[in-house]
Amino acid sequence: MDDFRYVEGELFCESVRASEVARLAGTPCYAYSRATLAAHFGRLEAAFAPIAPLICYSVKCCSNLSILRFLVGLGSGMDVVSGGELRRALQAGCDPQRIVYAGVGKSEAEIRLALSLGIGLFNIESEMEFENLSRLAKETRTRARAALRVNPDVDPKTHRYTSTGKRETKFGVDIERALAFFRTYGADPLVSLKGIHLHLGSPIYTTAPYLEGITKAIALIDALGRLGITVDTLDLGGGFGADYESEQSPLAAEYASAIVPLLEPRTRGAAPLRIILEPGRTIAANAGILLTRVEYVKRSGDRTFAICDAGMNALLRPSHYGAFHFVWPAAPGITMTPPRRARELVMPGLVRTEVVGPLCETGDFLAEDRMLPPLERGNLLAVYTAGAYGMTMASRYNSHPLPAEVLVDGATATIVRRRETYEDLVAHELS
Repeated sequence: MDDFRYVEGELFCESVRASEVARLAGTPCYAYSRATLAAHFGRLEAAFAPIAPLICYSVKCCSNLSILRFLVGLGSGMDVVSGGELRRALQAGCDPQRIVYAGVGKSEAEIRLALSLGIGLFNIESEMEFENLSRLAKETRTRARAALRVNPDVDPKTHRYTSTGKRETKFGVDIERALAFFRTYGADPLVSLKGIHLHLGSPIYTTAPYLEGITKAIALIDALGRLGITVDTLDLGGGFGADYESEQSPLAAEYASAIVPLLEPRTRGAAPLRIILEPGRTIAANAGILLTRVEYVKRSGDRTFAICDAGMNALLRPSHYGAFHFVWPAAPGITMTPPRRARELVMPGLVRTEVVGPLCETGDFLAEDRMLPPLERGNLLAVYTAGAYGMTMASRYNSHPLPAEVLVDGATATIVRRRETYEDLVAHELS
């Protein structure tokens, strides 16, 4: 699953003590395991090898430049959704031809930048967006490749905020409108519309939504073919799950065993279909933890509160999505080691605890109603599976500086984003 493990009651990230990471960078901070990133990317690459996809890592899930550079070095392309993410992908050394640009609200400035770079693919979300892209391509005397994001009306059985493939979402074009879209725009002289893009949501813990979505996409490709319109690219998006609890998510090989047989015949022959994947969470989530220190412990009524130096400003997912993240002490002094990461643990001596942050919000929490060892002021806690949508969703609410980020490689821990200072907080406001 990952390279975080306990040795005699103390948490290690690869060969580095979590307590040493906290000493180096302070808390709160994010710690990432390079070996876990490599392992998860490698498993995806191997599992889907029969269809030779272009794997474009989803920058939005964890966008630290050191992580992006590392993944580019492994052979990854980049999936971006903003001009800022595009700049990050370039700074990380990604070939523009291996960049896919999605997002429903691309600005003219962002489109002009992407056109000037000659990125590999624009994923188009509406008729108006296509018309704008075509106009800008004409103005800038450039050409572009595009895929239509099709909404296949598939329920991925995930949180409604991250369900993106149903009819009622803001994303893509209804599959019923796709034929008309290609008829209208398929012959554009500057924007080559030759692709279909799907993205059903995240995290998705079964293969059924992918099978339904891909089946609908293949039927659409065949219908377009009968009209003389060729589709040469199918972008499947991302959404594969991660182990927020032990053994919660299918392995990459399980996703591939369902998806590859549908697509492998299409990737062979004289006009092979090019496949793109946009994984993020399945690569990065279990590669990162958030380290936070207990500031105070108090009782209120029948509840015990562990008040930490990190809250929803550092990790928004529990408050925003009601998401589960496993939490456990990381430093020596508490010798109980959890047998697995689960919502409910049956172990002697545990105390039902609310793990909360320092912010002026009742919704500021990291873990609710959780069985934990008795905590004391100064205890170091690890919040697991925090490598995806952790730091990228962090905020400066209540004027708390953003956390540091640390990348661990074997026995070496390197600060790859320094902790913000109070001076950083006001730097943009000083004349």
